[in-house]
Amino acid sequence: MNQRRRFTWLLALAAAAPLSFAQSLDAPKGRAILSISGKIDLKNKGDLATFDMAMIEKLPQHTFTTRTPWYDKPVKFTGPLLSDVLAAIKASGTTVSAVAINDYKVNIPMEDVRKHGILMARLIDDKPIPVRSKGPLFVVYPFDSASELRTSVYYERSIWQLKALELQ
Repeated sequence: MNQRRRFTWLLALAAAAPLSFAQSLDAPKGRAILSISGKIDLKNKGDLATFDMAMIEKLPQHTFTTRTPWYDKPVKFTGPLLSDVLAAIKASGTTVSAVAINDYKVNIPMEDVRKHGILMARLIDDKPIPVRSKGPLFVVYPFDSASELRTSVYYERSIWQLKALELQ
């Protein structure tokens, strides 16, 4: 088959084939600090999506300052929106089950994720959060943005020392 015919044949074959661009999630290059399981479409380690801090830093970063029950004064939190983390792995479901390093577990309704601009903070007052100070990841609501968020329901849904999420 001459060069021109081969090119025409390949072009015709490509046009007949359905286009499908499979997105993928890169594997962490550093130590994984977060694993996500359950109803997710993109994975990088078996049935899990795992992230190191560099991967979390590459997501769009947001900041808000809010009062919390855990600090004496308003604190500046920075990190990706929980909704952006979940979108990065094409998550679905109605509930996010969040687990801390000490195995404390809390359920966060997906409606909260869509509605409230919840951060998965990696910085407090522009500094990385050490494990001994609620880090390295802290799921926090913007409590000062709405009076309804300044209740025990939402305070209890904030979880520090986050290590895992499961979409249900």
